[in-house]
Amino acid sequence: MESSSKLPLHLCHVHKLSIFINRTHIFFHSIALVFLLYYRASFFFFQDTTKTKATTLAWLLVFVSEIFLSFEWLLSQSFRWRPVSRTAFPERLPGDDKLPAVDVFICTADPEKEPTVGVMNTVLSAMAMDYPPEKLHVYLSDDGGAAVTLKGMREAWRFAKWWLPFCRRYGIKCRAPEAYFSAEEEDADFGGSEFIQEREDIKLPELTGEIWVQEKYEVFKKRVRENATVGDTRSRLGRDHPAVIEVIQETSSDDAIQENETKSMPLIVYVSREKKHSHPHHFKAGALNVLLRVSGVISNSPYILGLDCDMHCHDPSSARQAMCFHLDPEISPSLALVQFPQKFHNISNNDIYDSQLRSTFWLLWQGFDGVGGPCVSGSGYYIKRLSLRSNSIHEDGDPMKLRQSFGPSNEFIKSLHQNKKPDMLIHRKKALLNEAQLLASCAFENGTEWGKEANYFTGFRLHCRGWISVYCNPPRPQFLGSGTTNLDDFLVQGTRWTSGLVDVAISKFCPLIYGPLKTYTFVQSMCYAELALFPIFYFLPLWCFATIPQLCLLNGIPLYPEVSNSYFIVFSFVFLSSILKHLYEVLSTGFTFRHWTNEQRIWMMKSVTSHLYGSWDAFMKKIGMREASFFPTNKVDDVEQLKRYNMGVFDFQTSILFLAPMAALVILNMASFAVGISRVIFLGELDKFFIQVFIPFYVILMNYPIIEGMLIRKDRGRIPPSVTLLSAIDPNKRPTAERLLCN
Repeated sequence: MESSSKLPLHLCHVHKLSIFINRTHIFFHSIALVFLLYYRASFFFFQDTTKTKATTLAWLLVFVSEIFLSFEWLLSQSFRWRPVSRTAFPERLPGDDKLPAVDVFICTADPEKEPTVGVMNTVLSAMAMDYPPEKLHVYLSDDGGAAVTLKGMREAWRFAKWWLPFCRRYGIKCRAPEAYFSAEEEDADFGGSEFIQEREDIKLPELTGEIWVQEKYEVFKKRVRENATVGDTRSRLGRDHPAVIEVIQETSSDDAIQENETKSMPLIVYVSREKKHSHPHHFKAGALNVLLRVSGVISNSPYILGLDCDMHCHDPSSARQAMCFHLDPEISPSLALVQFPQKFHNISNNDIYDSQLRSTFWLLWQGFDGVGGPCVSGSGYYIKRLSLRSNSIHEDGDPMKLRQSFGPSNEFIKSLHQNKKPDMLIHRKKALLNEAQLLASCAFENGTEWGKEANYFTGFRLHCRGWISVYCNPPRPQFLGSGTTNLDDFLVQGTRWTSGLVDVAISKFCPLIYGPLKTYTFVQSMCYAELALFPIFYFLPLWCFATIPQLCLLNGIPLYPEVSNSYFIVFSFVFLSSILKHLYEVLSTGFTFRHWTNEQRIWMMKSVTSHLYGSWDAFMKKIGMREASFFPTNKVDDVEQLKRYNMGVFDFQTSILFLAPMAALVILNMASFAVGISRVIFLGELDKFFIQVFIPFYVILMNYPIIEGMLIRKDRGRIPPSVTLLSAIDPNKRPTAERLLCN
């Protein structure tokens, strides 16, 4: 036992081979980019009798686009500078009595888009984690204020009295009941075979117990759905409503369960903050602020787990794995958060929308970890409460300044100076619940320093204050959620994310200006800069490269070196170096060539739609011409759309504001390619226009599903003929970005 206590709680593995490959690629690719930019710049300094205003403008636009893409590529290499991975050893942790308490924050907003049964599965999986129940407290924020969600919490508490003992008794790994009981129908990449094996391991008489619990679960689902009357499910998301806080543990009892099992239940709390149209509520960030305050006077655990409402705990050991880092005396004083990857149970083998975010969670975050740690990624993170409430990691805080910063609540100010133990909870006192009501009021934040940002910005500010973070990606996914399975949700989600990132890029906290001298390393500030700026650095160049070379080809204006020119090798090297490095990264992370083509295609689609509209939205908010808005991602699957997704067929049932740009650009590239081929055949200009003919060919090749949707398919998921005609005939009548953002 003594020797075990001396063993490390975790190990960090530096990927030396990847570092060598990445830095070698950076060296040679950088040299090629210098030659490419020199070739482009030299056009403006040498006299040429063939120059015209149109030619000069075209060269200038392409030159600026190449500079943007080159700078974006340089920033992106920060993620590849020092990739690492980590292994945790939870079996080496001290006893349960020495583990710190954990508060779980789950946010939901709309029961129509986020079904209550699914949300309650996330709540139940969090309650059932392999952690001392008296040190686990689960909070659900319901921004919609829907009665069905509150009733669902009460039903979840009743069912948990059966579900939690069952999971503990038989060592169940997947503790979301819906995922466990539907294992036979599960065919996702993660978990299906494991669930089935787990169920087969439960023999009689244990199997009888499983059937019994499953019957209880069916009753639970039936009661939740019966509660979902028209009045219950109608979210008050857009309406005024008062604060409602209920400690569910007080309101329910079931004599059928043994008393000792009833006592071994985590605390669960329903929180619906007050909302008024006259007060800004800052969406999810505001909801998390309220949870932070309310939990501070109820449980005040030193660590917080943040979860999306559809992201259930797939492995009950995540809290113990996180504590392997938080309890390490070497890094604990400066460690703010442990981030786990977001993975999804409903991703098909042919992930046509790149919904699993392979590049982020299989590659970039490992590199982020190697230079100071990743940012908060929205879900699946264990964060230290202290890091969220002090200006620096060495500041005690003046009481008067704390009131100015955190509001007038004496109980909450008191909680800032202590970490209450679970056995000291006094949540049953009416006074504390009244205090919690005050903390959840919409006017509480007036005149304080409570922020309105979340996720990316929170992580950036923490790192600028001196905190660090780590990224842990165990073989078994710790959390599983629902990925987007249709193009409309994917592009709307991408637009929302882009708007949030660009908000930071054009603020005083732009990582290129604010971060270099404050983050853990300069390379880490480059990572943050890449995340904030990549939407701008993608949509501008890709719109240029999708139009300017093609229009110049139609008019016989060359923009690239001839095949016989030595600089042709430079342009070819840059192109091949980029796509082959991307292909290597896809294959080295265990994916296939088909995933590479999907990622190339989705990158183009998002760049000309989501990145454009999201950036436009951020700029409009910056100059005061548009108010911030938020729409939850739809978690309800359409049967036909889901069938097409699983077949690898694009579903183009989305806004014309997304379809029109994609269709128009593909049509332009088709026309340009046809003219280019005719020039090659009839005028013998292959040497002169080879690159300009290749560009539309590559665009057409990668975006074949759009062509198929316009010209070949006849099903409901095709691109409507009216959109195709609109995109091809009258560009002046195409929808504008502002119309998308106003809808």
